Amino acid sequence: MVYYFSSEKHDAHIDFSKKLSSFLNSTDAFSHPIAVMCIGSDRSTGDSLGPLIGYKLSKFAFNNVFIYGSLNNPINAVNLEFAITFIKNFHSNPYIIAIDASLGRNDHVGCITLAEGPLRPGLGVKKELPKVGSLHITGIVNAAGSKENLLLQTTRLSTVMTLADVITAGFVETFRDNKLNVYPYSQPSHAQLYQQLATS
Repeated sequence: MVYYFSSEKHDAHIDFSKKLSSFLNSTDAFSHPIAVMCIGSDRSTGDSLGPLIGYKLSKFAFNNVFIYGSLNNPINAVNLEFAITFIKNFHSNPYIIAIDASLGRNDHVGCITLAEGPLRPGLGVKKELPKVGSLHITGIVNAAGSKENLLLQTTRLSTVMTLADVITAGFVETFRDNKLNVYPYSQPSHAQLYQQLATS
C-alpha cells in the first residue's frame, strides 16, 4: 500500500513522520543500521530531490543512521550499483530507505509517497536500474508525460524545495521521537569514506 502526503499541508511533516515511524517500528528497523539512500542528480531540477534531501540531512548526525547521496556526491544511474554494494559491505545487515524523485498524476504533483518494499530508480524515465530499499519514499515533482527527461528539466524548483523541506523535517522528527539523538552540523566519518571511494 502506498501512502500519500501533500507537501502543501501545514503539518505535512508531522503526518509523514508518524507513518514513517510506524513503518520503522513495525519492521524492527531501529535494531539495524539505517542507511538513507538519497538518489538523483544535481544536474536536473526535477531529479535533484534526493541530493537536496541528502544535503539537508547531512547537516545532522543521528545514532546508527547513515546518509548517502548529496549535492556534492549524488547517487545516480552511474554509481548506484557501487553505492548499494558499499552500503551492504560497510554495514552489517542494514535497513535501507531509498528516496527519489518521481513523476505522477497531475493532481499528485507536490505529494510525498511512502511504501514498503524496494524502490525502482529510473522507472519514470524508462531506465533499468537495480531495485533498492526495504522502504521507499518518493516526491512527485511533475506530471508524467511522453518526454520524461524534459519534464524533469523543466520542473519548478519551488516544488522540489518544498518536498525536500518536508521530507527532511519528517526524518528529523522521526529520529528525535525514537531517541536517536539529533546532533546538528556534524559530518559522519562513514560519509567521508564513501566520498573518497566514490571519487577514486
